[in-house]
Amino acid sequence: QVHLVESGGGLVQAGGSLRLSCAASGRTKSSYGMGWFRQAPGKEREFVAAITGSGGSTRYADSVKARFTISRDNAKNTVYLQMDSLKPEDTAVYYCAASSYGGTRVSKSEYNYWGQGTQVTVSS
Repeated sequence: QVHLVESGGGLVQAGGSLRLSCAASGRTKSSYGMGWFRQAPGKEREFVAAITGSGGSTRYADSVKARFTISRDNAKNTVYLQMDSLKPEDTAVYYCAASSYGGTRVSKSEYNYWGQGTQVTVSS
């Protein structure tokens, strides 16, 4: 079992920045692909960003490209999401997920483990 805990969410003004962290424990492996998803009220959970086990490859949703950066520190079993130039439409609960399939997966169904989420609210 892999246990994921997100932190770093909060309230920020439009144009501001936040850095989310996702700490993994349990039977985690550095080969696992990691991803961030988000879910706004009344909407489906959507892909935000993903990173391979080595950290050598990343993928982003078009809506966050050039504003968000995903990274990982395998020595600390932690994945990060640096969010810059935040917009009100980025408001959502952000979830960290791990995929035993590796790679940079964009589909929710390809992730085996999920955190409980952290709220990000961007005010206009």
